[in-house]
Amino acid sequence: MDAEHKDIVLLKGNEAIAKAAIRYGYDGFFGYPITPQSEVLETLALDKPWETTGMVVLQAESEVASINMLYGAGCTGKLAFTSSSSPGIALMQEGISYMAGNQLPGVIVSVGRGGPGLGTIQPGQADYFQAVYGGGNGDYYLIVLAPNSVQEMCDFMGKAKELTFKWRVPVIILTDGVIGQMMEKVELPPFTPRRTDEEIREQCPWATNGIGLKSRTYNTLSTLEFDPQVMEERNKAMAKKYSQIEKEEVDYELYRADDNPDFLIVAYGISSRVSMKTIDLLRSQGLKVGMLRPKTLWPFPNKAISKFAETVKGILCVEQSEGQMVKDVRLAVEGQTHVFHYGRSGGMIASPLDVLDAFKQMARECITKNWPKGYWMK
Repeated sequence: MDAEHKDIVLLKGNEAIAKAAIRYGYDGFFGYPITPQSEVLETLALDKPWETTGMVVLQAESEVASINMLYGAGCTGKLAFTSSSSPGIALMQEGISYMAGNQLPGVIVSVGRGGPGLGTIQPGQADYFQAVYGGGNGDYYLIVLAPNSVQEMCDFMGKAKELTFKWRVPVIILTDGVIGQMMEKVELPPFTPRRTDEEIREQCPWATNGIGLKSRTYNTLSTLEFDPQVMEERNKAMAKKYSQIEKEEVDYELYRADDNPDFLIVAYGISSRVSMKTIDLLRSQGLKVGMLRPKTLWPFPNKAISKFAETVKGILCVEQSEGQMVKDVRLAVEGQTHVFHYGRSGGMIASPLDVLDAFKQMARECITKNWPKGYWMK
């Protein structure tokens, strides 16, 4: 392709994940098909990156197998990823905990659907707790990225690559079935070559890649520790790292919120796309309403939300669930203002007018005697 022209194509979100992985120099993919994310594996199979870049693509026998393959790749310092949907990610929790315990790199793409249990194949955001608070055992966190467009599905594969090696923490890209299945224009990144074995040795001196055998020394990685004092020190060191991540890696977007809005909507993923239209409708009616969209669900933008809470009359949290992120919003607000929740679940998707009705109900409850009568319904 001519270097003067950008590589722009029309893709599904799931397809963008796969093509981005090839271009960002991922070493491998291990996964298992499940709706609504199967196009990730299908696209990799069609593109055959093993013939061009040497990238390994393997359909594992289960989600349990795929996360343990990711664990093994991380042990050797390789850049690999897996993808699945809600019940599949649930099966991976033990392996994710092991990866976190050994402080290994790896990227997990979670394309959410309605639950609990097998639930439905329709989109959902009820896996917030699963990703942000971890379904596995022990004191650990994962960096959680939340795209709201097909372009961000692509871009966040590059961001996940950077963050997982920078901090030696597994990274989850938490998206939903709408973003995974919808098609949008995407600008693909240029091809980045995979790292050589020598580069991995230099960048990952901790890796279990056989280095040092000639001198009879070698690396070992294990989450098992019988001495509780040693285990506590390990946990304290990880907690210190997590605290640093919270200081450095918070990311969010503000939408029409730069004029001291009277009300704030907090939403991520497809809910933020829906809420943008709602805000445009409310702004056309003369209401000062803005939105904060977390791009990182962990670390969460607590300080930014707390700052808005000092001045806004109320905050509406919009989710495709019965209420999960709203609990983090309330913790961030610390009682400074009223926090309301609006959600659909089980695969149902809210419309901009649904959110508009929820906002008006919130405004009725938040209105004060100092406000002009009927302000919220201009």
